[in-house]
Amino acid sequence: MSKSEILLDIVSGLRSLATSLEGAAATMLVNSEMETTKEAGPNQTIKNVTLEQVRSCLADKSLAGFTDEVRGLLEKHGAQKLSQIDPINYVELLADAEALI
Repeated sequence: MSKSEILLDIVSGLRSLATSLEGAAATMLVNSEMETTKEAGPNQTIKNVTLEQVRSCLADKSLAGFTDEVRGLLEKHGAQKLSQIDPINYVELLADAEALI
């Protein structure tokens, strides 16, 4: 194996690691927000989930081989693409996506 091939393998491994770390961070953020949602009473403010958080999670799941499942989740929430989802449904969509294993 040449030095160039070794370097390409290292870069590929680092990209994979970065993707995994990004997914783990998104999962931790979602879990934190879900706990906040569960703990919040009727008069308390619930943290919002952003479009970027949902997009990141769905992209990670798609890269992990769950592309058909991601499409199914979008359809479950009445849309063909993420931009068509009502932001009110982001928390539920994110929870559904995180449940994909």
